[in-house]
Amino acid sequence: MRPLPANATFAPSNHSIESGSKRVNEKNLQGASKEVNSNQEGIHPDLALLVRKHLNSEYRKPIALHTQEAFATAVNWRKEQGFSRPLILDSGCGTGESTWHLAQAYPDHLVIGLDKSALRLAKFPGGTPSNMLLLRADVVDFWMLAEAQHWHLALHTLFYPNPWPKAHHLMRRFHAHPVFPIWLRLGGRFELRTNWRIYAEEFACALTYAGLAECIVAPLVTQEPWTAFERKYRVSGHALWRLQGNLDF
Repeated sequence: MRPLPANATFAPSNHSIESGSKRVNEKNLQGASKEVNSNQEGIHPDLALLVRKHLNSEYRKPIALHTQEAFATAVNWRKEQGFSRPLILDSGCGTGESTWHLAQAYPDHLVIGLDKSALRLAKFPGGTPSNMLLLRADVVDFWMLAEAQHWHLALHTLFYPNPWPKAHHLMRRFHAHPVFPIWLRLGGRFELRTNWRIYAEEFACALTYAGLAECIVAPLVTQEPWTAFERKYRVSGHALWRLQGNLDF
């Protein structure tokens, strides 16, 4: 298994996503987008207590049937493609555009894109490379199943997750959710992208509470958008933020 280099960045592919008359480009998803509006002005005061509580407990919940089926599909696909090939998980992949870019950038890896919305996934225009799989699944449930089966990721991407910006929704954010320790145990390198700096800063804090070396929140500078949200936010003039690190510590 070839690991991703420590300084890996996800440079845009030179390819385009095309299928017949359908094409993902700047014209498809342009439109004004409001900046994140929150009653929080900094790191949530309850974050440390909540993360440490989750780190010392085991999260259990019923797994949705459609996600069980999606996971079974993923297992069979990995067997067909070669289970030893390094795996990238693109959680909350939306229309699958970012998954496609990752599959192009890392042709020796298997890349699975997960999204809860069948409608969003149906917007992928086609032309799926052989190392790419899109699945409708609840990402929290999928992570639980993957961790239970001892999956280890080469890379895990979270591009523009719902920031749940209201302060009382803290526990809905992935880094403050009870599933966070399970996400950590999937391992590998990770990249988070968001248009709300506080979300990235909280995520970085949560990682330090888990024992990870300090990760730096940095501005995201890309030549080409990798997701529909990234395209929309750029057109709207939002500042974009990136957090990267390695969970194999």
